[in-house]
Amino acid sequence: MGDLSNRIALVTGGASGIGRASSLALARAGADIALTYYTAADEARSAVAEIEKLGRRALSFKADMTDAAVVERVVAETEEKLGPIDILFTNAGGILKRVRSVEATLDLWNQVFAINVTSTFLACQAVLKRMEKRKRGVIVTMSSLAAFSGGGPGATHYAASKGAIVTYTRGLAREVGPLGIRVNGVAPGLIGETRFHELFNTPQGRAGAVAGTPLGREGTPEDVAEAVVWLASDRSSFITGETIQINGGAGVY
Repeated sequence: MGDLSNRIALVTGGASGIGRASSLALARAGADIALTYYTAADEARSAVAEIEKLGRRALSFKADMTDAAVVERVVAETEEKLGPIDILFTNAGGILKRVRSVEATLDLWNQVFAINVTSTFLACQAVLKRMEKRKRGVIVTMSSLAAFSGGGPGATHYAASKGAIVTYTRGLAREVGPLGIRVNGVAPGLIGETRFHELFNTPQGRAGAVAGTPLGREGTPEDVAEAVVWLASDRSSFITGETIQINGGAGVY
């Protein structure tokens, strides 16, 4: 999907699920990888080992990506040890729990916006301070089908945060495009083999989602990872401000 030789990529939430698949896909395309995790220490070590087996350099950081000082440390240390960051994939995020909007607490709302939107903003800001000086770079953000559909039962707070990321992606692309930096996003639908659906979906809910998907199956983390690699590569060099839905046609109304 694109040659990323001699490029440095930072993947937030890169130890498991879509983040892990994307870290490995970027490495297979030639990039050296820094990834962050919050709880998945064993998976992070395993991901680093797999990347190194591919002949690429790899680092992992335990990091709360909602903390500005922590984000700055991750970015600075990545550039110190690997080199200037060429690619940022802001994958970290989550839903925390499903709850009807009238029953959701302000604390839950703020937490979900922090782990999805604030973490994206902080990572982009820290990396862009460096990218702007070099006048090059690519950012890929993580949204969701929920941003377009409004989300499933009890996911209004999550859908709102992912909708904010679509808008932020579009606005940031306009802001930094003149500096030679591209910003795009991915918006997955039902992707199997991820903690999200293991924790926050039911077998019946997943089966119903598949039944409503024209391609008739769940997606895989690799389906998303291939799009991330393409967006990170020069093969998408005239694309910016877009959010690609990866959902097997579930977003076709």
